[in-house]
Amino acid sequence: MGRPSTTCSTRKNPNLMRTTLDFLLYDWLNVENLTECERYAEHSRETFDSVLDTSARIARERFAPFNRLVDLEEPQFDGERVHLPRETGEAVAAYAQAGLLAAGHDYGHGGMQLPYVIDMAANSFFAMASIGLSAYGMLTYANCNLLLAHGTQAQIRAFASPEMEGRFFGTMCLSEPQAGSSLGDIQTRALPDAGAYEADPLGPRYRIFGSKMWISGGEHDLSENIVHLVLAKVPGADGAMRAGVKGISLFAVPRELVDGDGRCTGRRNDIALAGLNHKLGYRGTVNTLLNFGEGRFPVGGEEGTDTGNGAIGYLIGKQGEGLKYMFHMMNEARINVGMGASMLAYAGYLASLDYAQNRPQGRPYGRAGKDPSIAPVPIIQHADVKRMLLAQKTYAEGGLALGLYCARLVDLKNTGGPRERADAERLLQVLTPIAKSWPSEWGLEANNLAIQVLGGAGYTRDFPVEQYWRDNRLNMIHEGTHGIQGLDLLGRKVAADSGADFKLLVERIEATIVAARSHTELSDFGLALEQSLIDLTEATTAALTDVSAEVGLANATLYLQGFGHTVMAWIWLDIAAAAITCAKQDGSRDSDFYQGKLQAARYFFRYELPKVEAWLRPCVTHDDTCLRMQETWF
Repeated sequence: MGRPSTTCSTRKNPNLMRTTLDFLLYDWLNVENLTECERYAEHSRETFDSVLDTSARIARERFAPFNRLVDLEEPQFDGERVHLPRETGEAVAAYAQAGLLAAGHDYGHGGMQLPYVIDMAANSFFAMASIGLSAYGMLTYANCNLLLAHGTQAQIRAFASPEMEGRFFGTMCLSEPQAGSSLGDIQTRALPDAGAYEADPLGPRYRIFGSKMWISGGEHDLSENIVHLVLAKVPGADGAMRAGVKGISLFAVPRELVDGDGRCTGRRNDIALAGLNHKLGYRGTVNTLLNFGEGRFPVGGEEGTDTGNGAIGYLIGKQGEGLKYMFHMMNEARINVGMGASMLAYAGYLASLDYAQNRPQGRPYGRAGKDPSIAPVPIIQHADVKRMLLAQKTYAEGGLALGLYCARLVDLKNTGGPRERADAERLLQVLTPIAKSWPSEWGLEANNLAIQVLGGAGYTRDFPVEQYWRDNRLNMIHEGTHGIQGLDLLGRKVAADSGADFKLLVERIEATIVAARSHTELSDFGLALEQSLIDLTEATTAALTDVSAEVGLANATLYLQGFGHTVMAWIWLDIAAAAITCAKQDGSRDSDFYQGKLQAARYFFRYELPKVEAWLRPCVTHDDTCLRMQETWF
């Protein structure tokens, strides 16, 4: 995993989150090593810090002050246009003007050519400041990355380049009202456009007909244009659409038609806003139902001779490969969802920590506690409040570390040697479902505990923790539910290539256990993780052999939970080792900081890791309690 640098980072920043971020980046993941590869050779610790400082400042000044405002003043649709608070536009404009939409892209595209791990760390400030406002940039960035990876040069020039400049924003359009996560059942059609459209410089041109649901950022006036990436099926010669996911293609469908240089032509595409979805949280992000090709905005031909309906879309890549291309965006989005969940957990943790340090209530246990003349103590002095704060710290910082580790793998996949690239790809395959699901579940639990620390005040809008909980509740379903992540992990990822990806992860965990033995404080933790790894391997083997897929996958969500906690124990063991190394180098300086990391690791191993055995047992025994439950018994 990460290797501590020879000189540990100086803790100059009093901000707890930034200090932890520096420790994870520079002491644990040693990201300065990335500057040794050609792509990042012009960067240094100073340039990385400059980006982090700028992001923290913009998030603090332009996002955080309006997080409550955009929650209270939800997007409104008057039948003609969507209305958002003025501050929404100002926030996303500040983000774009700082160059952050292009930060990770090549210098040739106007980007900063930042490592992905630094880019993700920079964006963590915005997710913590206002998850609703930050979503516009996150979606656009992922949309742009897909176009850069799979689009033609003309499509990149017309769609991706304006996105990097902040002139266009982007979405992903997968789900439909009748088909949520079951993408094989989508009904949106793409018909080849006739005549002159075959020669369009932006690629094969189609007319799109259908409806897409739950589209974040689907309609607004925050940018000149919105580029929708739309999954649709092309009918065969008999007019029938191919069943299943293999018939799905991907199309770039702009709200406003553009020329070859990405300039809006003033012609509205046939995309209509059918309505807004008003969600529990993420209220700062407009969420929409879009109708493509209903005829409200008929699009004529180049000479105005064709007034046929259908939204004009441009095929990306090959026909029938759409879902494969979309997974490029979806996998990136899954890691970002997990990071967002971690940062909401962190925001709640900091808010409840501050409250606990300043709220006097109750007295010490024992005889003194019965003496009313003794002043109440801050509630942080009570053991159960410490438990809740420690759990939040473990969940939030652990989720942050996992997201950064996965981002570091992306950098290795893009810039490492052949073996490093292959290994990074394998590890990302099995870790992506965990990077999405674990922070989404346990980050929400952190927010739940933050409300509890504040007591009755936690349920009021006078404090932000209730909003953090509502915002984070959506992350358990964003980019696929826990059930879907579990099926993906157990049904595809760990079984792929005869289990080679899973075996590589096991090898990495075992290497960390061996390395931790050099620290006597961690020997018991290494043994505990070793046992959980044995349990996980046994459950994996049992689920994939000698039973039907139906039985083997019946407890996939429990498997996901056991897998996730085992991975997080690995993360915390390695973080603890890095903290011990830095503490020895630094002497008494920063002792409290490092002790906090060690105590969080102790909490995870003593309070959380024991849950793994119970979660995995039904997988080993092929328990069919849920599978055999009959509908009439409910």
